[in-house]
Amino acid sequence: MIRFAMESRTGDREYNEDCIQMDKIGKERVYLLADGLGGCGCGDVASQTAVGSVLEYFRNEYRPIGETEADDLEQAMEYAQNAVLEARTTVPGAVRMCSTLVILKMNSEEAQWAHIGDSRLYMFRRKILQGYTIAEQTLDHSVPQMLVNMGNISPEEIRKHPDRNRLLHNLGEDTEKLGCKVSPVVKLRKNDAFLLCSDGFWEYITEEQMLQCLKKADSVQKWLDSMLEIVEKNGTGENMDNYSAVCVQIR
Repeated sequence: MIRFAMESRTGDREYNEDCIQMDKIGKERVYLLADGLGGCGCGDVASQTAVGSVLEYFRNEYRPIGETEADDLEQAMEYAQNAVLEARTTVPGAVRMCSTLVILKMNSEEAQWAHIGDSRLYMFRRKILQGYTIAEQTLDHSVPQMLVNMGNISPEEIRKHPDRNRLLHNLGEDTEKLGCKVSPVVKLRKNDAFLLCSDGFWEYITEEQMLQCLKKADSVQKWLDSMLEIVEKNGTGENMDNYSAVCVQIR
């Protein structure tokens, strides 16, 4: 059985440029999180366009996990890219709008995901002797992540790096090949959990805190609530960005 909880909050901004959504399509559930880039204008339109277009793609091109082509999620990303680019030409003030995007497509047995930008997906798995561990984590398409890959900074330093908001890939960029990343299909186990979150969320909570909250929670909603409490406590007085999260767990 799949349980989920989701929340998107404005923080200290005037309006929310994040967008989250869940939908059941055929045998699968699709969870989506997008973060419109505020400095480019119409970030809310960008994130809503990204999410809406992916759902449209899956409704029109439904293929179950296990029966799908390997590039199914990549095609969904390309569909979202084209929708954002088209919107840039038709929406006033949106000529430079961009968005991150995370897609999680799953059923009770298998999952696959894709992402672009610095919104993240974490997969947590419970092991008998170790408790919960991080089984998978997406890597940001950002300048600080590139520095981590080069060995110049630690992963923990991304959160406060002065170039943290400089993205290398996002929806809306003018490029021939979209720089999204697609995972292989993953076989799921009972108690496996996923967290999709925008940078305004993960900036104020560590991976260890995510794990501790998951370990103590007896429901997916309590897991989310306990993480939100930490995010809000750490972000108070920090001019918080919009922050959003989607939590999913196999129970």
